[in-house]
Amino acid sequence: MVYIHGGAYAFGSATDPVCDGARLAEQGAVVVTVNHRLNAFGYLYLAGIHPGFPDSGNAGQLDLILALLWVRRNIAAFGGDANRVTTFGDSGGGAKVTTLLAMPQAAGLLHRAATMSGQQVTVSGPLNATRRTRAFLAHLGMSERDLSALLTSPSERVLEGLAAVDPVHGGPVYFGPVLDHANLSRHPFWPDPHPQSLAIPLMTGNARDEMRAFVDPDSPFVREMSWDNLANRIGDELPVDVSPQWIVAEYRRQLPTASPADIYFTATTAGRSWRGQLEVAEARARAGRPSWVYQVDFTSRADPRRGAFHCIDLPLVFGTFDMPGADTGSDAAVRLMSRTMQSRFLAFARHGDPNLSDAPAWPVYDLVRRATMVFDVNSRTQDNPRAWQRELFARAPYRQPGS
Repeated sequence: MVYIHGGAYAFGSATDPVCDGARLAEQGAVVVTVNHRLNAFGYLYLAGIHPGFPDSGNAGQLDLILALLWVRRNIAAFGGDANRVTTFGDSGGGAKVTTLLAMPQAAGLLHRAATMSGQQVTVSGPLNATRRTRAFLAHLGMSERDLSALLTSPSERVLEGLAAVDPVHGGPVYFGPVLDHANLSRHPFWPDPHPQSLAIPLMTGNARDEMRAFVDPDSPFVREMSWDNLANRIGDELPVDVSPQWIVAEYRRQLPTASPADIYFTATTAGRSWRGQLEVAEARARAGRPSWVYQVDFTSRADPRRGAFHCIDLPLVFGTFDMPGADTGSDAAVRLMSRTMQSRFLAFARHGDPNLSDAPAWPVYDLVRRATMVFDVNSRTQDNPRAWQRELFARAPYRQPGS
């Protein structure tokens, strides 16, 4: 089981104690966690301004290819099976996993894939990536005609460029994989799944309250949430071009007792995080390829106000719920939830199918039932969960953030 850490493409580390693989290894898995180049070091696309750097926009992904090559060549010495390699990742790690599915260099190096609250439907095009590179260099006061200053700068100086304003979407400049027509010749899941990925079984999951991970429940942002400012705040978070006022009206109609804050977190989770996962699952279903979809409803025992927050599944799958930063709590219910999720991930890694003889059946996802495993105190399969929210946001095309 090869774990790729989250943190978008900008930060994070496999040394985080929450992704310590010891407890998975106790269950018979051989666990590999990897680091790789990030942000400008891994994804600054220089090929648009200089022919000498053809792979620059995907260097971080190529690091992951090298890690998988190492696994193929060496994992038998650690008791692993080079023909049963499962790549899995949370958040940005899930996006990196789905990007690997579209990279020709990854062919034959992975045999199952699992994404946890993260996916990559489309990647940045070369024109937008070049615009970002120019904004990055301009912020550093460097010329695009002579890259010697960049190439000889210490890492601390390079990192100063991350404060540049993104010329495409605003906010801090984005770096991620690039459609360079070599390492990535097409988008991973647009207009359909990359053909290379079709033979690889996929597990893909999302948490019910994803967006609660990003906002302190005691913050002024939450305390000052009102019906007057709710639409604007929702609009700032949506990668789909729909009227936020209309979104608020529909949510108030469906959830008449919900507070503004409740609607903010529910709507932004459905429209931003969950929507990307649905794009991947639906594309696989249309292609007739097996995917197993899950939703985490299990609520944090450490702070129930955060609900089932973004990446709550990570410490549950690794069994690291008692590590700093897990934020799940560690009572008997948490331990049982962890054993349940671990068993499903381990079954998937062993057999390419998460079903177990002594647990509820988990059907392959299709566009009729939309069967979803809901992980909670009493885990169960549910058909078409959050149906009205899915249908609401499906009225507009999805745009992968950073594309």
